[in-house]
Amino acid sequence: MTITLQKGQRISLSKEAPDLTKLMCGLGWDVAKRSGGGFFSNFGGGHDYDLDASVICLNANGKLTDNKNVVYFGNLRHSSEAIVHQGDNLTGAGDGDDEVIIVDLPRIPTQISKLVFVINIYQCIARKQDFGQVENAFVRLVNLSNNKELARYNLSGKEYMGMTEMILAEVYRHNNEWKMAAIGNGTTVNSLGELIKSYC
Repeated sequence: MTITLQKGQRISLSKEAPDLTKLMCGLGWDVAKRSGGGFFSNFGGGHDYDLDASVICLNANGKLTDNKNVVYFGNLRHSSEAIVHQGDNLTGAGDGDDEVIIVDLPRIPTQISKLVFVINIYQCIARKQDFGQVENAFVRLVNLSNNKELARYNLSGKEYMGMTEMILAEVYRHNNEWKMAAIGNGTTVNSLGELIKSYC
């Protein structure tokens, strides 16, 4: 049975799936339709919505020690091979997961204590886009040993109007087990690079 997480809720991955080794993090979204908008509408600047999923790997002090510890469309594979991004989706077209990140928990280096899953809108300022124009955003965790969905966190609502980046979830070590926290915090930073600086 899938757990539908609320903002701020935490679960133990070890308890929910004792045999868990490989985890798929699927991120998806739909673009909200503007009622009454014409073909040349300024909604979203006339561009496709390119949402990018990334993972920031932090140490026990919550710090990013090396930019190589950021897995995103420009660095699809962590050097440990423990985290692999399946590729960039430029439009969000299609059903289901728009971007997928595979995490092999036993292979996560011991110096990494927390994985922060984020979504940002590519060129959000130039394209005049924010998450108020996106709906049905979700993050889901799937146990790849049996393809069962462990948890789903749905992210939508007017509170994200004007926000251009979202910290969706954290997977972290605690007392020798892995846990997941649904964060759901929207920010107004303009790029992944800006967010990364806050962890340095």
